[in-house]
Amino acid sequence: MKGILKHIGPGFLLAGAAIGVSHLVQATRAGADYGPILIIAILLACLTKYPFIEFGSRYAAETGKNLIEGYRALGNKYVYIFTFITIATMFIIQAAVTIVSAGLAEYLFNFGWSNFAWSSVLLLLCIFILRLGKYNKLDLLMKIVISLLTVSTLFSVVIAGYQTDFTTLDFNTSSSLWTLSGIGFVIALMGWMPIPLDASVWHSIWRQEKTASTQTKANPKQALFDFNLGYFSATLLGVLFFAMGLLIMNSSNTSFASSSVEFSKQLIELYTQTLGDWSRILIAFIAFVTMFSTTLTVTDAFPRVISKLIQRQRHNESKTYNRFILIIPSVALAILYFLKSSFTVLVDFAAGLSFLASPVLGWFNLKLMTLKSNPIQMSARYLIFSKVCLFFLVCFGIGYIVYEVVLRIL
Repeated sequence: MKGILKHIGPGFLLAGAAIGVSHLVQATRAGADYGPILIIAILLACLTKYPFIEFGSRYAAETGKNLIEGYRALGNKYVYIFTFITIATMFIIQAAVTIVSAGLAEYLFNFGWSNFAWSSVLLLLCIFILRLGKYNKLDLLMKIVISLLTVSTLFSVVIAGYQTDFTTLDFNTSSSLWTLSGIGFVIALMGWMPIPLDASVWHSIWRQEKTASTQTKANPKQALFDFNLGYFSATLLGVLFFAMGLLIMNSSNTSFASSSVEFSKQLIELYTQTLGDWSRILIAFIAFVTMFSTTLTVTDAFPRVISKLIQRQRHNESKTYNRFILIIPSVALAILYFLKSSFTVLVDFAAGLSFLASPVLGWFNLKLMTLKSNPIQMSARYLIFSKVCLFFLVCFGIGYIVYEVVLRIL
């Protein structure tokens, strides 16, 4: 147990990156708008992505390398494709998660600051934490944050369950799934829950950093325990946020906002109406911490990925990381300041590209894990399970393309 606890950390970072808009907004809206039926979609999405994200942990634990190094072993074209996906999305994703965190920070603290001012402050805080504490402090902070978030969210859902009149819940909303908007929502929900497959690369890098910080290498069982702890925490919180929407918002007859921040505020207000004013701070805290954890881990993840893509020596990687931990947030702030009118279009582009990248990266990871030159062991059953999951990811991608084409035509 002591050995396992020593190597816990990357899984919490994965959970911190995963638990964001997909949980706070999409999972909650699933329960609010469509009722109990969509819990199946959430669990299926988490199940089908499991092996491909787990491959990042397994590969790093068994080879000591990250997935980018693995992609190089497959061939340069694999690295080029991953590089394109990363560069095309990283600035926009950084801006998107930060602006949602900013809106919730103003709601929680009520300083009268603009979203841009809050975005600047939060990114400076993230940079300060990461530059001062490096990996070790991020590791410790995310253990605390995810633990608090899980306990507080579970407490809130249990209290809501006691307060809810279950006879008022609408269990007949599944028919609305078969509309164009309903199908589009389900596709998006499954595409982003619990996190896009880019995170498999992030996790493999964090596993490397954990090894460097502890000066000891986790064995495959220890790495798997850490990964499962983080992944299933993210899955559990997805279910809990879904329950929030089902218990508090489903029977409210409220027209929910499309904006992530405004939707989160509606959740807080409805909780307050149901449970009393004492719950406002608790739910506002949960909403803010959910998004800040994502902002912090994303602020760390993208510079690490770029440093691994550009440099191969550790001292050079550190210098590149220190540069890009300033460059990426700066560009994200510039996007928020100068491209306000086009921001929604940029987010849609990044979301669509990340969505379509999932089956591609899933195939990359599966191909890497089944190379004959790899010493990695995988059971025949797990291999079959992984191929079935890849089939589902391809179906999600095709469904997304078909939906977008139909939407454009109509």
